[in-house]
Amino acid sequence: MPQGSCLCGAIRFEVSTPLNPPDACHCSQCRKQSGHFFASTDVPKSALTVTGDESLRWFQSSEKVRRGFCGTCGSTLFWDPVFRDWIGIAMGAIDGPSGTHLAHHIFVSQKADYYSITDGLPQNQR
Repeated sequence: MPQGSCLCGAIRFEVSTPLNPPDACHCSQCRKQSGHFFASTDVPKSALTVTGDESLRWFQSSEKVRRGFCGTCGSTLFWDPVFRDWIGIAMGAIDGPSGTHLAHHIFVSQKADYYSITDGLPQNQR
């Protein structure tokens, strides 16, 4: 089962299903939250087990989405569309091999100007 954690180890998580191919989001909110673009994989909320959730903090970035991070070290961990039955998990927080590969890029219309996307994967404007 895929596992992961924040930088300081205060929050750990485990996923009871294989990871779906992730996307790379280039929207301004994801870039500001993560410091670059944000690669995440979506899993059913019922498949995610979190320990150390007393350190987990949530930022309500819009009416429909909250973003989870470690209150101790600041690691970005989750992207939670509150009215859906799935949650996005930061690929950078996965420990060891993920068993998957990036599928596509989204919100490339908001991409920063200091980098290029040259991996040949599909690029969606939104």
